[in-house]
Formats: sequence, C-alpha cells, structure tokens
Amino acid sequence: MSTTPPVLAAELAGAWADIQRHHPELPDLAAPESLIGESSSACGRELSFERLLHEAVHGIAAARGIRDTSRAGRYHNRRFLAIAEELGLDHPEEPHPSSGFSLVTLNPEAKQRYRQTIERIQRALKAHTVATAADTKRSFRGPAARHGSSGGGVRVKAVCDCGRNVRVVPSVLAQAPIMCGGCGKPFRIPEVVGVAAAG
Repeated sequence: MSTTPPVLAAELAGAWADIQRHHPELPDLAAPESLIGESSSACGRELSFERLLHEAVHGIAAARGIRDTSRAGRYHNRRFLAIAEELGLDHPEEPHPSSGFSLVTLNPEAKQRYRQTIERIQRALKAHTVATAADTKRSFRGPAARHGSSGGGVRVKAVCDCGRNVRVVPSVLAQAPIMCGGCGKPFRIPEVVGVAAAG
C-alpha cells in the first residue's frame, strides 16, 4: 500500500463520500489533504473517522445555515449536538466549559454502519504515520529545526509564484501541497540562501 499523502487524502475523500451516502445534504469535502497533520483542540482530537464525522456535522450545519459554534469556533452549541446525534455521535450530558459539545464519540450503530470505512481509514492513517516518521530526517522542518526545536506549531512564510504568501507549519506543507486560490500553483517555502549555498 502506498503511504503518500495523496493516497491518505483519497481515503479521506472516500470516507467522506460514504458519509454523504447516508446524509446526501453534506457538501463535498473541498480539500481532504488539509486535514492531514492538523489537529484541533476545538474539534477534540487528531485525525480519525470520528473526527471526520465531527467535521461532517459542521458541513451539514453550514449547508443548513445553522450557526453551530461560537467563541471563534471553539464552543460547540446544542445545535451542533443535535446534528451530531443525527450522524451517530454521542456526548456526555453536560457540555465542556470551553468547548461545549465538541467531544463527541461514535455510538454503537454508527460504528457498525461505518465499520469497513473506519478500518480503511485506520489502516491508511497507520501507514501514513509510519511513512512520515521514517521520512522525518530527510524532511525540511523550517527555521525552528536549526534551533533545536521539532518545529511543531512554528509557522514560516510560504509563497506562491503570484506573490501571495501564507504562514504554515513546514511539516504540514511537506505532507501535501497547499494550492493558491489566486493562481492555482502550490505554496512553497523559499530557500534560505545560506542553506542553499552550503548544499
């Protein structure tokens, strides 16, 4: 099995399509690769099928024009919870003080319904983790790596050919291209002249 980010992105897109079969109003997932390597404290956990279903709740809320969060997207309200329950997610009775009902878990019926999809995602994530862990020594980690840091959370400037730029964690950009909406080309981290000359 290939462990490249596009393969994992394809598995995520396939899982999203499976959710859409049960919930046709769910919009398409525009960029599954954007979920790879990202975790969100507001959404509760690292990437998994459970997290994907959580994101689907937000997608359905958006399609219905429902505001399902507040406090800059951190607090998940009862409208989020109502849709989450429709999709097969449970939550403890009381909301978390800062994130509300974000910490949802798959109920037994959803686990059974999506069993094969969950297994495919778990295999793809495991293979991706193994592949990216083995490639760490060869990957460009940005300025933080030169200062003894793992680079986690440190954002650097990435540019595209049309002159636009974004701040991004280098390890996330290394996993899959981030495309510019203006020119359609990928953002890249500019080479540092000193590093280029030393190579």
